Amino acid sequence: MQQMVKVDLRVVVQDVPPQDVISRDNVSVKVNVVLYFRIVDAERAVIQVEDFMTATNQLAQTTLRSVLGKHELDEMLAERDKLNSDIQEILDQRTDAWGIKVSDVENKHVDLNENMVRAIAKQAEAERLRRAKVINADGEQQAAAKLVEAGKMLAEAPQAMQLRYFEALHDIAGERSSTVVFPVPMDLLGHFIRQDGEK
Repeated sequence: MQQMVKVDLRVVVQDVPPQDVISRDNVSVKVNVVLYFRIVDAERAVIQVEDFMTATNQLAQTTLRSVLGKHELDEMLAERDKLNSDIQEILDQRTDAWGIKVSDVENKHVDLNENMVRAIAKQAEAERLRRAKVINADGEQQAAAKLVEAGKMLAEAPQAMQLRYFEALHDIAGERSSTVVFPVPMDLLGHFIRQDGEK
């Protein structure tokens, strides 16, 4: 008894139902992917497997859980392209016996519960604060190095120090303060004292 079976050789787009995946760091997420495949050998697709559409979908579900379960949550979110490629490669090898070519797997979305979303937000905020403190510390370190360098230069040229005093006086004169206490270098006073003693 013979039977004719019509097989569509165009690319099939199949939405894989959301799968509950437990990541390597014990976070439960729901992951949904879209599968793109086509039949390259109609004879094998009909003879080697009872229902190639259902078989491919079920294989995609188990492969999705298996591959993503080996990774941590951060990797699932940051390395989607790599994980999609890994899933596609495994599916393509497994469905080759059925005459099916899996051309692409796209991660549609990753659903997290509210507690996990809040935890990730807190983690991101803590990371931003850490970066800000590191940048601030680096700035303070660079500023301190520049101050040490400036101090050495001023120590080598006393006249430059006097210019800094005059500049500071100029800045203070622009402010509305009634009393100004300003230190005078001893070497400058010594110069005037020597002049008075000579007289």
